[in-house]
Amino acid sequence: MDDRAPLPSLRLSDLAVGERPQERLERFGAAALSDTELLAMLLRSGSRGMNVLLLASRLISEAGSLAGLIAWAEADYRRLKGIGHVKALQLMAVMEVARRVLGERQGEAPLLNRPELVFSYFQSIVTGLMVEKLWVLCLNRKNRLIKCVEVTSGTATGSLVHPREVFRSAIREAATTVICVHNHPSGDPAPSSADLQVTRRLREAATAVDIELADHLILGTKASDPVGRGFYSFRDAGLL
Repeated sequence: MDDRAPLPSLRLSDLAVGERPQERLERFGAAALSDTELLAMLLRSGSRGMNVLLLASRLISEAGSLAGLIAWAEADYRRLKGIGHVKALQLMAVMEVARRVLGERQGEAPLLNRPELVFSYFQSIVTGLMVEKLWVLCLNRKNRLIKCVEVTSGTATGSLVHPREVFRSAIREAATTVICVHNHPSGDPAPSSADLQVTRRLREAATAVDIELADHLILGTKASDPVGRGFYSFRDAGLL
């Protein structure tokens, strides 16, 4: 036997009976599984010489937590031996599902009458986003959320929005007030000349359709914001 022969990739089915996450899942439910076991269920197989549980554990360790994987790009996943192109894309898709689920708020509709509250609401949505997106928050008369609608999804250098797309959503949801929100993937929320132009157009359109434009927020990160807020409010800046 050649001792130099590569070891097989160790799958969930190779683990001893009783140690397999899927068996614990069937017996006790998903809540009984650890973060490592849940991730191993998604991975299905490890790398040569490393079982799938160890690979899952290393992924979580590298990211700092299971939640930390939400911010990872394909290149981050592929740094680890055993994560190829297809598996990296599958994990990215799962994390995007998680991001969108986290963005859906349960229970009473959130009150979004201050930019700080909007910033907090969007944290789970924008974390790790590498493209610029714009959302419209459709609000009722009490500034509670009716629906959050993604209007555009652009490139890492910017996205374009037409006011009719914003207010079409607001009219469809019977909103009396809207807040427009977009992110800067760079983390710096300072407005560009294009952001200023879009805001002027949105303000004019809001007047035309008699729907209040309560604010336009640009979301970044506190670490990249010179003033440490992590967002820029056109309302606070006196531009609305």
